[in-house]
Amino acid sequence: MVDKVSGKSLDRPGYQALKGALGLRKGDTLVIKSLDRLSRNKQEMKQEIQWFQENGIQLKIIDLPTTMIQLAEGQEWIRDMVNNILLEVLSSIAEEERRLISQRQREGIRAAKASGKKFGPPDKGYPAEWESYYIRYKKGELKRGYILNKLGISVDRFKYLQKKYLKEQGEKAGINL
Repeated sequence: MVDKVSGKSLDRPGYQALKGALGLRKGDTLVIKSLDRLSRNKQEMKQEIQWFQENGIQLKIIDLPTTMIQLAEGQEWIRDMVNNILLEVLSSIAEEERRLISQRQREGIRAAKASGKKFGPPDKGYPAEWESYYIRYKKGELKRGYILNKLGISVDRFKYLQKKYLKEQGEKAGINL
């Protein structure tokens, strides 16, 4: 099975299926490319590694060669000791990296907004005849469903236009909504 979702969260369908009833069993081996593919949260990572150990599932990490070593029976403790130390260090690094990425992303968004960058799709404006239909709607002369059909818009689009229109009308009247 291949999990193609970010390792920032354990709430991934592919990963959860591995841990489910039809997934990994005692004696199985899970191979992952790097530790941060498992998780980028140190505490979650420790819990997951412990779950694998408790369920008799060997975890092999391609980017961590010590997990790939096969030792004679009774000598596995050496590999486990070395891996525990490495996993502690690498999980701390992965968590810090995730924190830095999030921080930089927030800073970038803040800077872009401060320089006037708009996010989301471009504003399409109002459909033709929006204002006349909306005024009649507010007077109770037209039903919303009729307007949706006539203008070819969804309920969500109607609500968005309504909110935008009311805000603009309030601003024209000197009222901040």
